[in-house]
Amino acid sequence: MIRTARLVLRPATLADVPAMHAVFSNGLAMRHWSTVPHTALAETEAWVTSMIEAERAGTSTDDCIVELDGKVIGKAGFWKEPELGFILHPDHHRRGLATEALTALLDRAFSVRLMARVVADVDPENHACLALLQRLGFREFNRAPRTFCRGGVWSDSVFLELASSRWARVASRVR
Repeated sequence: MIRTARLVLRPATLADVPAMHAVFSNGLAMRHWSTVPHTALAETEAWVTSMIEAERAGTSTDDCIVELDGKVIGKAGFWKEPELGFILHPDHHRRGLATEALTALLDRAFSVRLMARVVADVDPENHACLALLQRLGFREFNRAPRTFCRGGVWSDSVFLELASSRWARVASRVR
């Protein structure tokens, strides 16, 4: 569990399914995600279950549910190391919450888990995400066309990375 000034980042439980379904069924939240919005609660339950199982098996660490004032508002973390991902319900966008969550996760990744680098795969149309990651010190290292198909529509990817040495220089500025 990771606590920040406003957030709690913790492992997923099945009790998180309804709140995460509010995120994963939201078209605005999902417009740049790798899948279409969930239409059935069972889809979200399967996703949360896979998150729980990966944590138990040790194949995913620090892939966290994000809580604000005791309410689940999204997820952030390493679903597959060293790849960082995050999604918040749109009601919580533009409040610095993603920055706060990612800063805590990056601090832990580099100082506790001793990761050498973190990467992110971003839809090039997701300007807010790209700007956030760049503020956190991420730099683009590659682009690729047609990397995932979402509802029959192909999307491209921008690949970014953040080295631990760069984080050491950027961290004090973003905290």
